[in-house]
Amino acid sequence: MGFNTSMPKALKPCFQKELTEAKNTFTKRYFQQSWRHLERAHILGQPYPMEHTTVHWKMFLFGIKIKNAKEVIGQIPRLLVGGVKSFVGHIPVGNTGGANVPALKPMEIPQDLVTIINQNK
Repeated sequence: MGFNTSMPKALKPCFQKELTEAKNTFTKRYFQQSWRHLERAHILGQPYPMEHTTVHWKMFLFGIKIKNAKEVIGQIPRLLVGGVKSFVGHIPVGNTGGANVPALKPMEIPQDLVTIINQNK
């Protein structure tokens, strides 16, 4: 088991694009689209402690902004342990990161993200 410390430089723009799109669509009040971009950012950032924690923080703030107590409460344990699990390489691959899915459930990664991940290692 290896330790993950930082996201590959080639993958960072793809990760950042998802966060930017989450912000832009949220501003337009397209909340479902915004959330989807956060989920995609989570999939891309999940193996890397800083990025993984960043996405959970943004999901936590999203929950606050839309007044979703389940999401806010569900993000607290993810914020506390998500980055550590990334660091030690013990993550449920493909998990979308929201309180609407079990925290430890592996999930299928969308094909376009598989391609992005494979091309930017």
